Amino acid sequence: MNQLIALFQDAIVFGTVILFGALGEILTQKSGNLNLGVPGIMYLGGIAGLMGAFYYENSVETPNKLLCILIGLVCSFALAAVGGLVYSFLTITLRANQNVTGLTLTIFGSGFANFFGGSLNKLAGGVGQIHVEATSAAFRASAPVLSEMGVVGKILFSYGFMAYAAILIAFLMNRFFNKSAMGLNLRAVGENPGTADAAGIDVIRYKYLATCIGAGISGFGGLYYTMDFIKGTWGSDGTIEKLGWLAVALVIFATWKPLSAIWGAYLFGVLYWAYFYIEGLTRSSQEIFKVVPYVVTILVLIFVSFRKKRENLGPASLGLSYFREER
Repeated sequence: MNQLIALFQDAIVFGTVILFGALGEILTQKSGNLNLGVPGIMYLGGIAGLMGAFYYENSVETPNKLLCILIGLVCSFALAAVGGLVYSFLTITLRANQNVTGLTLTIFGSGFANFFGGSLNKLAGGVGQIHVEATSAAFRASAPVLSEMGVVGKILFSYGFMAYAAILIAFLMNRFFNKSAMGLNLRAVGENPGTADAAGIDVIRYKYLATCIGAGISGFGGLYYTMDFIKGTWGSDGTIEKLGWLAVALVIFATWKPLSAIWGAYLFGVLYWAYFYIEGLTRSSQEIFKVVPYVVTILVLIFVSFRKKRENLGPASLGLSYFREER
């Protein structure tokens, strides 16, 4: 039973990182922009939050927990959104190839983050020495009463606030897409920007806002990984990049639906960590288990293609630059 509880806990924490990345990318892709720079965006969000927390904690004797959280969130969202802005300028204004731009952003983001992560380690006294203890503790703090309610408390309430914030964002995003005028306009932009433009919708503005805000949300995935998953340190082992690609895969797995991304993220977490709790597996077998989420995504994609239902497919203009003079 303890192993099963531990598996669910790892899956939820692991899945939350992916969920933030996927939700941000869903918002971006609903506008017709295909941003393959999600791993780089998550890197930017993670290092920005860590840097902000590091300099704040080292500037005061007793860090304020609320300020620790706010600084981490603001820095993470801001730098990730700047990454989205760069992508938007290149692909929307200059009409650069979206696939190449996204991959370039991933390479840039990982290099930028690992460079400054190494610099922070040196400032902290050596490799692996950085640790923003106060900020990490604030992000990881769980409800003191609810988390102690036996098995249910351990599975559902033993996480920091960002795990629940990700679920809340998914529900709000679902309502935004289906119930609000702006959300419906955004979907129209992603489906047929020419028609949306003719109807008086500012296509460029919607694309910029969706991409930048989506990047900021994806950046929270990197922040959550840094502050919660590895407890306020910096890891240069490439894990954030792997999780970023899983987030991109989750967008397809969830068929561009925010609510489906919730259970999909946790399923990915269970599938990814199941090998750790199965006895007798060789190292080769463990590596095979790590590719299971990707295999499941491919199977879902094949299944959805056979069903041929429009609501299960991505926006019609996804990945295509919009040329207003051609409408």
